[in-house]
Amino acid sequence: MKIGVLMGGVSSEREVSLHSGKGIVEYLDRNKYEVFPIVIDAKEELIEKVKGMDFIFIALHGAFGEDGAVQAILESINMPYSGCGILTSALCMDKKQTKRILKSEGIAVAPEVLVRKDKPFDLEKIKELGYPVVVKPNGGGSSVGTFLAKNNQELERAITEALKFDKEVMVEKYLPGNEYTIPVLNGDIFPILSIKASGEFYDYNSKYTDGGSEKAIAELTEDLQNKMKEIGERCWNIFNCKAYVRIDIIVSDGIPYVLELNTLPGMTKNSLFPKSAKGVNMEYSELLDKIIEYSL
Repeated sequence: MKIGVLMGGVSSEREVSLHSGKGIVEYLDRNKYEVFPIVIDAKEELIEKVKGMDFIFIALHGAFGEDGAVQAILESINMPYSGCGILTSALCMDKKQTKRILKSEGIAVAPEVLVRKDKPFDLEKIKELGYPVVVKPNGGGSSVGTFLAKNNQELERAITEALKFDKEVMVEKYLPGNEYTIPVLNGDIFPILSIKASGEFYDYNSKYTDGGSEKAIAELTEDLQNKMKEIGERCWNIFNCKAYVRIDIIVSDGIPYVLELNTLPGMTKNSLFPKSAKGVNMEYSELLDKIIEYSL
């Protein structure tokens, strides 16, 4: 089977994508697959570059990667690909829509105010959330363009910066607590990981610099373990996920709040999902095998 590993792309998360792609290329089993790294620099290149492949392993992140656009193009040419489908990808990339659906299903999320590029923002409404607040692009990932604002001045600066990455920005109430992630493979909950950032919150540097954070299999009470497992299973079913997904959580005052669903989580050897898989004695190469199997 000829597998093309699609990486690079046009989003602000290009570098993260290249790291994920290189990891996948390195660890795909050469006894089973012919592996072809496919780096794209422009949207128009996609169809031409994937020609001749039997399957595309998507290692793209951000816009034109996780938002359903690439998935739609690949489906239009009948090219099988890894991960979630068009609608699931699009919904989970749009934090506003994700939260709207989660709230309607009774799953806790942080209170938020949406700010649009073409409209002045309502400072008083945001102040009702109470400082500090987290400011992030509505359609972004990897914490690119994400800031913690503790006062009006920091808020205005954060919104201005975040709007460079998206036309909509989400301002969320900051929830103090412990961060976790729930990896789900084919509907099965894998070991939940705890994440301890070295800084004030799990920002880009915490995610991608050495020593930026500690990640380990979480030690949870039975009650919290059951709550998180239920949230993982419900999110999987609500959004009709496929193959694999990772659900980020913050537990504040004993309540698990869903932060977001990652339909194309980072996949370097040291990323969260492979680290969780090791907890069930699944090596990275086997995890990649399973993702391909369940995607097909």
